[in-house]
Formats: sequence, C-alpha cells, structure tokens
Amino acid sequence: MSSTGSSDLVIVANRLPVDRVELNDGTPGWRRSPGGLVTAIEPVMRANEGTWIGWPGGTEQDLKPFEDDGMDLVPMTMTDREIENHYEGFSNGTLWPLYHDLVAKPEFHREWWDAYVAVNRRFAEKAAEHASEDATVWVHDYQMQLVPQMLRELRPDLRIGFYLHIPFPPAELFQQLPWRRQILEGLLGADLVGFQLPGAAANFVRLVRQRVGHKTHRDLIYLPDGRTVRAGAFPISIDAAGFEELSRSEPVGKRAAEIREALGSPRKVFLGIDRLDYTKGIYARLRAFSELIADGHFDVEDAVFVQVAVPSREQVEQYRILRDEIDRLVGRINGDLGRIGRPAISYLHSSYPREEMAALYRMADIMVVTPYRDGMNLVAKEYVACRFEDDGALVLSEFAGAADELRQAWLINPYDINGMKAALLEAYQADDRELGRRMRAMRKTISQHDVAAWADSFMAELAAVRPTHGKAVRPARRS
Repeated sequence: MSSTGSSDLVIVANRLPVDRVELNDGTPGWRRSPGGLVTAIEPVMRANEGTWIGWPGGTEQDLKPFEDDGMDLVPMTMTDREIENHYEGFSNGTLWPLYHDLVAKPEFHREWWDAYVAVNRRFAEKAAEHASEDATVWVHDYQMQLVPQMLRELRPDLRIGFYLHIPFPPAELFQQLPWRRQILEGLLGADLVGFQLPGAAANFVRLVRQRVGHKTHRDLIYLPDGRTVRAGAFPISIDAAGFEELSRSEPVGKRAAEIREALGSPRKVFLGIDRLDYTKGIYARLRAFSELIADGHFDVEDAVFVQVAVPSREQVEQYRILRDEIDRLVGRINGDLGRIGRPAISYLHSSYPREEMAALYRMADIMVVTPYRDGMNLVAKEYVACRFEDDGALVLSEFAGAADELRQAWLINPYDINGMKAALLEAYQADDRELGRRMRAMRKTISQHDVAAWADSFMAELAAVRPTHGKAVRPARRS
C-alpha cells in the first residue's frame, strides 16, 4: 500500500480523545475526554500535524474525519457485535484479567479472537491510509496489539511504536493464551515496544525468545528480516503542574472545604477513587477500614472513608456482580458502625469532572490506592500533585506500577488485610513532620517525571531505534 495520507504522526488508540455528547441545542457534538493520555500526546500531535484514529464509543455509523480544538480526528465505527466480541469480549474478558495476574478468570473464545483480529486489521488499514511517507505511528494499549505487524505489512516505510498501558504478565500466565504467538508477533511489528515497568519489558523479551524463537540480547530482539525491535520501560505520568494549579485555585479550595463540612468535619478523611473494577481492591480496603473502627482505633466521629467508584463496563457480568457485592458491603458497614448523619463510608458510584476530583484530593487526609495489580495508577500521582502544602498521606499497593516511583508512600500488600490495617492506622497517626518528609519527596519525583517527559522520552527512543529510517518527529514546544 502506498502513502495517500498527509500526517507525519498518527496515533492509533481504542478510543478517540473526545466523547460523543448532546449539546445544549439538542444537536450531537464532541467533548474532550478526561485522562492523561490526551494531555501527553496533544502537544506532540500539534507540533507534527498529527492525526488520532480511535473509536468514539457507541455504534454510530458513517462518521467522517473532523477537527476538534485543532486536532485532526478519525472516528472508527463498531457494530454491536464487534463491541460485544472485540471490546467487552477479547479485550476485557480475555486480555484484561490475564494481564492482571488472573485476579478474575479469563475466558477464551474463538469468536472473540476473530473479532479482535478483524477490528485490529481495520485500524491498521486506516492508519496506513492516513500516514504520510516515512511517518511515525504510535499505537496504544492492549486492544490494538496486532496493529503493529498488520501495519508493517501494509506500510514497511513507517516507523512504528507501541505502548502498553496495563501490566504485561509473566510467561507462566501469558502462555495460557491460545493465540500467544500471534500477539507476540503482532507486537514485533513495532520498532519500539514500551511498557510501564522494566519487569514487563523483560517478560516480553523472554517470551519472544521462548515462544517465537528470535535471538535476543538484553532489551533488543533481532528479527530474521534484519529489523531490530527494542523493548523498554517508560513509566507514564500526569500533568503534575496542571493538577497543582487546579488544586490551588479558589473554586477548588472552596469546594474542598464544602465537601469536608458536608462530611461533618471529621478529624481525618480517607479517600479512594477508582474505576469500579475487580483489580482495584475496593472491597478489601473498605473491609480493612471498617475493622479499624470495629477494633476501637477510631470511630465515625474521628474518621470517614469516601469511596468514589466510577462506573465501568457495566454490560459485563463480572462488573455487575462486583457492584452488587460492594453495595452490600457498604450497607452492612454503615448499618453496623454508622450513626444517624454519620455513615462510616460515603460511597459514590459516579464519575466526576477534573475540578471535583481536585477538590476531593485536596480535601482528603489519606489517599488509599490498593489495586491487586495495576500498570501504573495515575490517581496516586494526581493526589500527590494536588498536595501543594506538602501534607497528606498515600497508602499504596506495592503491586501498582506507581509504587516503583512513590517509595515514600505507605506501601502495602493488598492481599494482607492486617498489613493494610496497620498501614492505614500509621498514616492516620503520623505527625506533620513525617507527612511532610514523605510528601515532599514524592512531589519532587512526579514534578521531574511528568507526562510531557514521558511522551518526549518515548518519541526520542523511537527515533533512535531506527536513526536512518523515516522522518524524525518534532518534539513539542513546551513553555
């Protein structure tokens, strides 16, 4: 396939950076999606006249490419059956639990795999169509793991990068996948395969050596066609300065005080903010908190736990079951331990805009992030960014990628309820000096390694992998 496109940089992701919404006049429109990925990539896209290819959600057909806030966007359509088999099925019923250490049991269905292949091929063809000669294509995440190889076959002139935002499992787990070799070969279409942590990159290289048979040396994979593929760790981050600026704003400060007052102005507020997902450890953390009250370490006058559970994949049976389990647990805890006007847990099953999230971060004394497995977990970093007075405590699962950087958090094993209780109590009892020492160190880490640095480091490495091939991507001009 020859080049017909005009974009020197093409982003391929499952979702567009905008969501379909109904405007005030009743007509359909677009709204910028929340999330760090857009913040990271947008400046690089603008500097390179980039194009973003993704699914806008839903089943709306015949959507044309359009521009939104200066970004060229190409919407991909999906049928109900493709959503069921590719997105809810293979992506989130097979790969998601498999890549998260089998926290839930993955399902292996051939019709799911067929849909995954078909959707990946359509995305690859669209990227080939829009990329200019010798362009750079950056493919994102577990829903698109076959795109690099498919795109390489269509457009061998391209420089291709792939980044996996979730964990990559060890060989003992990955080998359960019936299509393990196809996934590995799909990723090897890229020149650079990026992961959150060094261990994930090492898992990938080891699997390629064992299952595909290519020669490897450290982080390099040597292919029979003469190409060299590099696997590396690029820990993703957040717009730290943007979150701090938001948390310092007067409206956010006022809102934080309102929330705290509405909670009854307790001595300490614990906070959890997660997608409602079985990997996040919500049930265990609420249980640990309730046991601290039942054991007499503090009562509902002293502390309250605010848990925000953002709705997620509600058509999937496992997620509906999880929601029911947490609803019952919260009801039982509040029934046993709460008082009139003083529930032990304030539970909110809803999503909130960035400003409300910043107010929650600023309001909370102790952030509790306890996933059983997480690629990174940006909530932990967002909380740290919002603590501009160097106060507050972070209780963090050692199985979140963020634990590699935020070493001054109270690190816990989420499977150890007693250990979690001890860490929550230590954070509750810590004095200002201890809190300040820990928070200053964490804030320094995230300010030095923000989302812009992440995007720039990946792009620089991608350019270096094949220095004689393709156009160089211009770095974003950052103020």
